[in-house]
Amino acid sequence: MTIAVPWSLKHGDHVPMTLPRRAVVRMHINHMVHHRGQLSVYLRLIDVPVPSMYGPSADERG
Repeated sequence: MTIAVPWSLKHGDHVPMTLPRRAVVRMHINHMVHHRGQLSVYLRLIDVPVPSMYGPSADERG
């Protein structure tokens, strides 16, 4: 299994998207990062300290 081979999104017999696996992985990582950013913004808006997600946040006392 290599990351350069095509990956297809299928809905029954319909194939709405075919991309290299590396592009699909990159899109999913970008999507997760986007939602992590949304979470931190929403937590700050309601005055909840942002937890460390990938290392310490500015809201943690160290």
